[in-house]
Amino acid sequence: MQRLLAAVAAICIAAPAAAQSVDRAAINGIIDQGLNHSEVMPTAAHLTDRIGGRMTNSPQMREAERWTQQRFRDWGLSNVRAEPFEFGRGWSIVRSSARMTAPRTMDLRGIPVAWTPSTNGVVSGEVVVAPITSPGQFDAWRGKLRGKIVMITRPDTGGEPTEPAFRRWTDEELEERAGYVLPQNNPAAVERAMRSGRADFALRLDAFLAEEGAVAWVRKSIREGGLLHGEGYTYHVGQTPRVPGMELAAEDYRRLARLTLTDTPPTLELMSEVRFHDDDVNAYNVLADIPGTDRSGEYVMAGAHLDSWVASDGAVDNAAGSAVVMEAARILKAMNVRPKRTIRFALWSGEEQGILGSLAYVDRHLATRAPLSDPAFANAPNSQTWRARWPIQPRAGYRDLVAYFNLDNGSGKIRGINAEGNIAAVPMFEQWLEPFVSMGASTVSLRTSGGTDHVYMQTVGVPGYQFIQDPLDYGSRLHHTSIDSYDHLRPDDLRQAAVVLASVLLSAANSDEPLPRMPLPTRPNATDPYAPPPAD
Repeated sequence: MQRLLAAVAAICIAAPAAAQSVDRAAINGIIDQGLNHSEVMPTAAHLTDRIGGRMTNSPQMREAERWTQQRFRDWGLSNVRAEPFEFGRGWSIVRSSARMTAPRTMDLRGIPVAWTPSTNGVVSGEVVVAPITSPGQFDAWRGKLRGKIVMITRPDTGGEPTEPAFRRWTDEELEERAGYVLPQNNPAAVERAMRSGRADFALRLDAFLAEEGAVAWVRKSIREGGLLHGEGYTYHVGQTPRVPGMELAAEDYRRLARLTLTDTPPTLELMSEVRFHDDDVNAYNVLADIPGTDRSGEYVMAGAHLDSWVASDGAVDNAAGSAVVMEAARILKAMNVRPKRTIRFALWSGEEQGILGSLAYVDRHLATRAPLSDPAFANAPNSQTWRARWPIQPRAGYRDLVAYFNLDNGSGKIRGINAEGNIAAVPMFEQWLEPFVSMGASTVSLRTSGGTDHVYMQTVGVPGYQFIQDPLDYGSRLHHTSIDSYDHLRPDDLRQAAVVLASVLLSAANSDEPLPRMPLPTRPNATDPYAPPPAD
């Protein structure tokens, strides 16, 4: 392994620098516009304080789609549009409450689970702890749940944090990220994931609870400290649950579970008023361009997801990235740049439900994948089967997109970029980031990164990259939680990120040669053909 890493490092060092230099005069203009005339924080404030949490297809998301398009037009961008893709029902919370009424009265911290129905007023009942994680456990609870509020999470003992919630990458940690990580291919794991969609079990559990006469169900938050999330995935038309669901703070949930073991079992009152929005089942990606003057048809692209969950205002996830992408567009347009390639800006929808918006863009404009022959998957969502379908079938616009840059790691400043194993791209990235070493952006990592909107581009061989950002408190307490508000955004970090993004986009748009591409992916062999299948 050490010899392999040394060889990779040697290739990167020996690779020739890009043929053209960075336009430092233009970068001076970007720095001036982005640091002295920034509008990134007013943009972020409007998305968070004014609009709030932007659940896909909710009224708040519709407002965000309208407002962001208008801002792009106000700044003078071209071809501003909202591109549709099929999604499902909209959903929003009107109000909710949770209260323990015995053995004492106490307000609890709770939130309706997304895309579950209203309680239709206040419902009450005794609780029963019935941890159910698979259909095989249904029989054990038959005849025991009528009139009950069912606690479906297995209680645990909790724990206190052992590391600081807020941190920045150290130089040593960034250096460790530079190593090449060997890919691991497990066809059995891919097939298992394809057969276990997140919404499938939720609907089967709902059907069981409804049949058994349960009043409602509650689950435990996955984080401590009173934080709530409320994620849910039953958004498809015709697949809405019948039984109301709520998430309770971990501490409140455990208290209830402990009380069920005493001679005074608890009772709850729940109230959930939600609304479904069915006027338009399409979700929309917002796109806008700065037209190129040369390289007919080629473009570079920056994107972030505009949608969020609704436990709070979706500030670090991902109004921060959206505001930086919009600010980069504003900066470049204010400078009246005339790039060789078109620069496109994307605000994706449906990321939180499975990276759906960027997948729709890939499928429509870049490449698709052959259908599966198994009829069991004929109606399965595209995202559920995408990685298992071979071969990849490039579309006419496959090579037009020469580089995509994504921002979706919170409010931290940019520290570098993940090169996604593309050794040939490393020298160009190093050259484009060199002017920002003093601002902390210098690391070019060969690691791959996942879970956001560049992923499906990478799966079809399109150069899509995610920036490295300081973690701050993104993962420790903000990601998807009830405190993800404007207060946790870092203005200096976001100004730096917008400047770096604008500069990288301009360098990529004006580069004499596009970023080197990886080979078109083909079906990989199993890394370990003798490994046992994954456990159920």
